[in-house]
Amino acid sequence: MARRRSSSSATKPRRRHQPLVATSQRQAAPVSARAGGASRASEAAEPEALVVTYWFDSGDGGEPYDAKVRLTGRRVGIRGTPRPGDSFIRDETIEGVVPGTGPVSLTAWVYGLEHGEWEVDARLIPTSPGGRSANPRTVALPPIQPATWSWRRWSVSTAPVAPIKTRWALTAPLARQPAVVPGVYTALAVVGFVVALALQAAILGRAGMPFEPPLAASVVALVAGLIGAKAWYAVLHPDESLIKGGWAVDGFLVVAPLVAAITLVAWDQPIGRVLDATTPGIFFAVALGRVGCFVTGCCAGRCTASRWGIWSSDRRVGARRIPTQLIESAAGLALAVASLAIVLANAVPIGGALFVAAFAAYALIRQVLLRLRAERRRSPRSLPATAVAAGLVAITVAVLAIVQAT
Repeated sequence: MARRRSSSSATKPRRRHQPLVATSQRQAAPVSARAGGASRASEAAEPEALVVTYWFDSGDGGEPYDAKVRLTGRRVGIRGTPRPGDSFIRDETIEGVVPGTGPVSLTAWVYGLEHGEWEVDARLIPTSPGGRSANPRTVALPPIQPATWSWRRWSVSTAPVAPIKTRWALTAPLARQPAVVPGVYTALAVVGFVVALALQAAILGRAGMPFEPPLAASVVALVAGLIGAKAWYAVLHPDESLIKGGWAVDGFLVVAPLVAAITLVAWDQPIGRVLDATTPGIFFAVALGRVGCFVTGCCAGRCTASRWGIWSSDRRVGARRIPTQLIESAAGLALAVASLAIVLANAVPIGGALFVAAFAAYALIRQVLLRLRAERRRSPRSLPATAVAAGLVAITVAVLAIVQAT
């Protein structure tokens, strides 16, 4: 890997400064820096983070390829002997760039730097099929430019070249990125949960049933489902922090219905009727939550040159992608509207049948969409395991509802 060396004097030897060098092949996941004081003096001494975004054109034709971007940074206004945190060289590899997708953006986080303004340069490094650097004289590379994002035009464009200021490391994940608004998923998920609980209470009240015990059971199931979602994500991503890691919807879908059914049985509540009344709210919450996923940059689809693709980000690489989150949101909305119409028409022949049918349909849709995501599953058995778990949940709920009814 190339390193930048400072010039040495001919008469008096100086200590050579080596820039901070880092390499990232798949995901530049932010990590927290040391906690610092709130005073300006300690802020100046505490290593901080730099967040940069560049873009280039994917090209017009050919096979998918890997693009290596070399970022070189140097702090502005260095006085005296440069320190390790005054410069850096970082290589970022974008795997599977699809020609014909248009602009491709890369956002990188660099930690452990000195406070101040930085001049950052980026260039594409030619690579051979084996991932090794190729001869730059034999490869034509597109220019790479600083990126800015326009929500109004929904497009990435070239930003003016200017020094970039560091920021407190803990706030680096909140830095502006193309097509990403941090925190939207959490906000919409909370709204979805409130809508689901309110709709459940309204449907049960319309049917002349007390809604307090089912509502309490739903809250218990919700908490258990969140624990299941976090645990499921931890199993799929063992290298990520449990606190900073994400949430897996599959874990929620497996744990929450089971806990709800068991709680309703323990409290002598009609499982089938309560779960049927809960079904519309669940899928309205899914519809809202997946819109949040799309804007937050999680669960992103694969890159595609199809005109049906939508430019979006996975919180690191922005490109035209299969909008898996929006497809899942539309499916959730369709299930919510259909199940609500059936419940309001009192057209459920057997208590619990609506929930089981909607749950099974959603599980099948997810199996298709999971195969269209950019994220690679660590084990090829994870998708079949998810399908089996969802099937067992549906069967268990159906059996409990039938046994209770008889």
